[in-house]
Amino acid sequence: MATAVKLKEITKRFPGVLANDSIDLEVAAGEIHAIVGENGAGKSTLMKILAGLYQPDAGEISIFDRAQMINSPARAIELKIGMVHQHFMLIPRFTVLDNIMLGAERRQGIMLDSRLARQEVTALCRQYNFSLELDKPVGEISVGQSQRVEILKVLYRGADILVLDEPTAVLAPQEVKELFHNLRRLKEAGKTIIFISHKLDEVLDIADRVTVLRKGRVVGTATADSVSKSDLAQMMVGRPVVQTIEKPEVSIGDIVLSIQELTVQEAEGKAVLNELSLEVYGGEIYGVAGIEGNGQKELAETVIGLQQPTAGHIMVSGNNINGLSVAEIRNLGVAYISEDRHRQGLILPMKVWENMILGLQRRRFYRRPGLEIKAAQEFAREKVKEYSISLSSVQQQVENLSGGNQQKVILARELAAQPTVIVAAQPTRGLDIGAAEFVHRQLLAKRASGCAILFISADLDEVLSLSDRVGVIYNGRIVAEFRPQEVTAQELGVYMLGGNKKAGGVA
Repeated sequence: MATAVKLKEITKRFPGVLANDSIDLEVAAGEIHAIVGENGAGKSTLMKILAGLYQPDAGEISIFDRAQMINSPARAIELKIGMVHQHFMLIPRFTVLDNIMLGAERRQGIMLDSRLARQEVTALCRQYNFSLELDKPVGEISVGQSQRVEILKVLYRGADILVLDEPTAVLAPQEVKELFHNLRRLKEAGKTIIFISHKLDEVLDIADRVTVLRKGRVVGTATADSVSKSDLAQMMVGRPVVQTIEKPEVSIGDIVLSIQELTVQEAEGKAVLNELSLEVYGGEIYGVAGIEGNGQKELAETVIGLQQPTAGHIMVSGNNINGLSVAEIRNLGVAYISEDRHRQGLILPMKVWENMILGLQRRRFYRRPGLEIKAAQEFAREKVKEYSISLSSVQQQVENLSGGNQQKVILARELAAQPTVIVAAQPTRGLDIGAAEFVHRQLLAKRASGCAILFISADLDEVLSLSDRVGVIYNGRIVAEFRPQEVTAQELGVYMLGGNKKAGGVA
């Protein structure tokens, strides 16, 4: 079998980081080749080099046995390499056809030839069984359909080698199934597919071979039918990994967080939360499952006071928190683990100890005439030890910590306030397996102590494993509720896509 891509001793450095360390990789023509690794292992950097977005500091690239210099995305396209990014690069107000054509317009003389473009795109849809309305604005189609548009964009430009970066990250199970069907059709047509993911079950389902990266180096390559999920996880982190979450029985208390008919509108009047209702009991993790963009972010931000409701109310331990400030809500015992730790969870240029006391300084460390700096720094050192945070000193700037250690700083600070409610929005996003395990253990410990935890995650397996109850959010409403043992991921996926909106299995 011919070799479509051969990377030899690829090295890429960024300031203070060796992202790719003499990587060797061969991808056979016509195969689906998965690349897995923890966050920061070098997967995306390597593929951005192949796509011409980055230039390697050293190493060689061969495409179909010919050495190539890929110094721009345009050169990658010339070599029939196309990359589908995790975050879609589409213009919502443009039609499907316009988005596919953009930057690769067909012309007749100086005039655009939209008719020819339509014929070519229609032929591609027919060939690969892509169902799309070409004249519909992208802003009105589903996430799964948007991904098909991205794949069609690279096919329209003639790609024979497709690089997909975390393609299932925002898809419901049914959409993943449809994507895999499309990828197999592409493989049958002779396309070569490089599939970047951290979802090991999916990798083993779709890939012919799997390459594992760890700390910028190749650990190994194996056929998908010769390795297990546990094998891959151990290769990724260098140690055995616990695949299941142990969730001990705890006694459930009273309702601590009550949200009733909550409506939040955007500036232009569109409701992003639409009469949403849910209740979370003490000692319970209430998981919110849904495709991103259905109101999860607004739900978390409204509970903590970053957004104000248009209608409805939120009660915390019997107190109506509508109209209260973030500080007032935090003083009522609400902790917040933001989905965007860089923008909302931390002040990156500040030191670790300064970030560790944010929101706590007036209550715990302020004595006239000012802040007790020694006490604050000692508190930070205690939390660094308790949470096993890797750093040189609490004087270190928090922006210089890894993503996992930054998240530990946030956890240490938020849980130190002894909260009764925890709003955890995507708390393991971008974390490696070990850091994610640590977050899970901390949340389960708070559950055991009687906290009410609102847990929002795009990872359906994580939601089902960690939660006591699961609510499905769709178009700003909770459309179904289940206990995890009563529902499968596939069944949840139906609700996530807006189907079968009857009441769920929880009384």
